[in-house]
Amino acid sequence: MQGDIRGLDLNLLKALDALLETRSVTRAAERLGLTQPAVSGMLTRLREAFHDPLFVRAQRGVLPTPRAEALAGPLKAALREIEVLLQPEAFDPASAEMTISIAATDYAQRVVILPFLTELRRIAPGIRMSIRPVDMATLARDMEQGHLDFALITPEMAPEHLRARRLFDERYVCVMRHGHPATRRPLDLDAFCALDHALMSHDGTQFHGATDRALDAMGRSRRVVLSVPNFGFVLDLIRASDTCALLPERLVRGLEGLCLRDPPLDVPGFTKLLTWHERTQHDPAMAWLRERMATSSH
Repeated sequence: MQGDIRGLDLNLLKALDALLETRSVTRAAERLGLTQPAVSGMLTRLREAFHDPLFVRAQRGVLPTPRAEALAGPLKAALREIEVLLQPEAFDPASAEMTISIAATDYAQRVVILPFLTELRRIAPGIRMSIRPVDMATLARDMEQGHLDFALITPEMAPEHLRARRLFDERYVCVMRHGHPATRRPLDLDAFCALDHALMSHDGTQFHGATDRALDAMGRSRRVVLSVPNFGFVLDLIRASDTCALLPERLVRGLEGLCLRDPPLDVPGFTKLLTWHERTQHDPAMAWLRERMATSSH
């Protein structure tokens, strides 16, 4: 009669292995950290599963039956395979060959992904990166189905069930070209409102943003002459004209040809998050990538 594998578990197999090696219920119990009655009970279950006595009493300890002796080699090999299976998969960045996908805004691409990619090419040259726009309509589903590994978004955009790590808090600065007439004097609220402004909006249709809401609360307004869906064009326009813009400080810090000023009003900044799905939480490669991305963004 065939044994029923449903009656076995890993602890029973480990007990059988210990009995085969020690040929003693007492020593097997000591090795397993169990009581002698517990191991005796496990032996009873093993006998039922294999339909064989497996061990018989001897003057000292127990002796395996032919059936138990035949099991010794395959059992040892199976336990080794299980141990390998339970070990966390090692991740070697230098030899890794994989593609990761990240959803990111124009801002996050420049501020987070660019320095991250520069480091990645140096220490993990076999990792490719696919960058796509943030699509809130499909983001959660894409992560759940494995089409997307990470998203760089704000807390307001993050679905509740996603894992998240705060990368940094961002503030806005007023950006003008070097030599702009407004850079020759203090930038007060009147001077600020009199300037021509450019606004980055994700679809290029909005002329009213966080700065305008702050001005509304003060009974003031500004003149927005351009709405554009990417920061690159805004920076080109600022360098080529007397247009200014309130832009994230990390985006423009250190760029040539620009003059940065604190805005003459309080405009709320934002927090940038790195988000991922629970299914990749314990993946060694993804954990390594999350840590490197967070480190490179500081």
